Amino acid sequence: MKNGIWSKRTFAVVLATLLAGCSREAPQGKVVDDAARALGGKERILAVKTLTIEGEGTDTNLGQNVTPEGELPTWKVTEYRQTMDPARGRMRVQQVRTAQFLFAGATVQRSDQGLDGDVAYNVGSDGAATRATAAAARDRRVALLHHPLTIVRAGLDPSTRLSNPRRHGNQQLIDITTAKGDVLTLAIDSVTGLPARVISLSDNSNLGDVAMETTFSDYESADGLKLPKRLTTTVDKYPQSDLRVSRNIVDGDVTKLRAPETVKAAALPAAPPMVVTADPVAKGIWWLAGSGNHHSVLFEFADHLTLFEVPLDEARSKAVIDKARSVVPGKPLTQAIISHHHFDHSGGLRVAVAEGLTIVTYRGNISFFEDLIARRHTIAPDEMEKKPRKAHFLPVDDELTLKDNTMEVRLYHLLDNPREGTNLFGYIPRDHILVQADLYDSTWTQYPWADNVLRNIALRGLRVEKDVPVHGAMQSWAEVLKTMQLRGAGGGAGQ
Repeated sequence: MKNGIWSKRTFAVVLATLLAGCSREAPQGKVVDDAARALGGKERILAVKTLTIEGEGTDTNLGQNVTPEGELPTWKVTEYRQTMDPARGRMRVQQVRTAQFLFAGATVQRSDQGLDGDVAYNVGSDGAATRATAAAARDRRVALLHHPLTIVRAGLDPSTRLSNPRRHGNQQLIDITTAKGDVLTLAIDSVTGLPARVISLSDNSNLGDVAMETTFSDYESADGLKLPKRLTTTVDKYPQSDLRVSRNIVDGDVTKLRAPETVKAAALPAAPPMVVTADPVAKGIWWLAGSGNHHSVLFEFADHLTLFEVPLDEARSKAVIDKARSVVPGKPLTQAIISHHHFDHSGGLRVAVAEGLTIVTYRGNISFFEDLIARRHTIAPDEMEKKPRKAHFLPVDDELTLKDNTMEVRLYHLLDNPREGTNLFGYIPRDHILVQADLYDSTWTQYPWADNVLRNIALRGLRVEKDVPVHGAMQSWAEVLKTMQLRGAGGGAGQ
């Protein structure tokens, strides 16, 4: 200070100090400070180097229930270990889970996924690590904050912006925006002061804008901290996971968290090219295959085209729709048959509606599909979000025949299947062709519902000679039967 007058720089420093002090006393700062005290204190939280949680529980198979309103199939998680290094933004999650439902693949799955700052990586069964996508890194970075210790620590960070303090019932809520721009909402129990839940928003290609919410309960004392022994996560209205923690380990021996240098140096995985081929099957029928294992089938009628399946997501289905229109450019594509409601088979529903196609599907799917069409997709706007359009449905009950003087396609509801409650399969009597999704796939390791499929074929009195699938390779029906017999019904439900 010179002649009793502060320099501009000194004044700025003092003002910043005062403002910083005031911000900690603001309502939003107090919410985080109170949560920190309840967990064990700011100093104790910031001193934690690593936290490992071990336990078991359940995961669900989102979008794979027997019917749209049915319970989601579950995985039993028998081994779970998550290690977090919040200061360095590192995490590793290792788990073993077993299917508790009929499944055509490996019923026991092991996963090993890591995060090192902005680098996400996966570790294979051979111990080799490979880099994952930028989207995976973002999702794991947010998932790392779905724990009381990490989200409160983030709220204490001076680079974090706290906003919108409010009350909801007996909880105090605060929005937390990290230095990387991730936004989460922390809810604090007004009685205990402990974090009750964390919410973040993300995009789901089927459900659109969804909230991922993790609730915390059954707190225990562990090495000077209060930590939950149960973490339950939902996506939108659907359960995702329920973890029961057997041990909270603070600063213990940990699995290696640093990504290998070769992984850090590796380029981000590039999206594979979207290839759609049009392989002739019979007169007026094409198998739209190409990249991936989600295919479609195109039927040519006298004055229009009909597509069987708009699968996976908008990108795949839009490419399939464009390819279908190019196969017979003189005829309009007017209909899309959606075999069933499972997310990988209805992923193109919204783009099909946006493209003006009438949706042909089992009647039991329609209310669910109407909900999917009405949902907002503002986080990652799709074609339907950009140009909303009224949906038109052609419902199928037990069976429906699409027919003119050039093509006949019979659609049948798959009856009494233990996994596919809303499935439609097609039959072309002229060529004795079966067109189906999830009834059979030449790449499956087992066929738990093979007997049901054969009963349905017999019930309808169909003489099948060729299988044209959404998954797997085209085969003669004799080859299909041989594979089913060799690999057997299998079982597939974990114990």
